[in-house]
Amino acid sequence: MQSYVLSLKKLYEKNANPTAAVPMKKYMRDQFDFLGIKAPESDALLREFVGLQGLPPLPLLDEISRELWSLSQREFQHVAINLIMRQEKKLESDFISTLEHLLITKSWWDTVDIIAGHPVGAHFKRFPEVREIYLQKWRSSENFWLRRTTLLFQLGYKNETDFDLLCELIMENLGSDEFFINKAIGWALRQYAHTDPKPVKKFVNATKELNPLSRREALKNM
Repeated sequence: MQSYVLSLKKLYEKNANPTAAVPMKKYMRDQFDFLGIKAPESDALLREFVGLQGLPPLPLLDEISRELWSLSQREFQHVAINLIMRQEKKLESDFISTLEHLLITKSWWDTVDIIAGHPVGAHFKRFPEVREIYLQKWRSSENFWLRRTTLLFQLGYKNETDFDLLCELIMENLGSDEFFINKAIGWALRQYAHTDPKPVKKFVNATKELNPLSRREALKNM
C-alpha cells in the first residue's frame, strides 16, 4: 500500500466515531462500513493532511485512488474523489479508465453522482475524443450506473449543455424501471431548466412515455 494511503488511513482511523458510524451505515442501507466521520469533519481532516503532505503526485493518483477505493470504510471512497477533483484539470486523458473503475465499483448514488458531475464532466470537456469513445460505450452499457453517468455529466455545463444529446440519451432510457435512471432523467432536465426552461417544458410535454418520476422531477421548479 502506498505510504500516502497508509498515512491517510491512520489519520482517519484515529478520528473514527463508532457511535456516529451506526446511523451513517443505516442511511446507506447497510451497504458500506463507516468510520463515523461526517463530511465537514472529513473535509477538515483532508485539508490538514494535504497541507502537510501535499496532493498525490499525478503519476500515482490512479494507484492511490484505487487503494483508497479498496478500503472498506465509505469515507475513503469520498477522500479519493476529493483528491481527484482537486486535480481534475491536470489529469491525463487515459485517467478515464480510473474514473470508469470507480463508477462501477462499490457503486451507489453518493459516489457515482459526484464523479459524473465533476471529474467526468470536466474530463469530457477537456478531451472530446475521450467523450466520444466512452459516451458511446457507457450509453449502451448494461450497467445502469454508467448510463446514469451519461445522463448527469452535463449537470454543470449550463449554456454549454448539448440538450439534443441529453434528449437522445433520455429517449434511449425510456421504459426503464430502474429508479436511479428515471430520477437522473428528471434531475438532468430540471438542472437544464434553470438555464433554458422552454425546451425542457416542450420536451416533457411531447414525451408521453416519460416516467412519472422523471416528469415530476423535471417540472419541480417550473
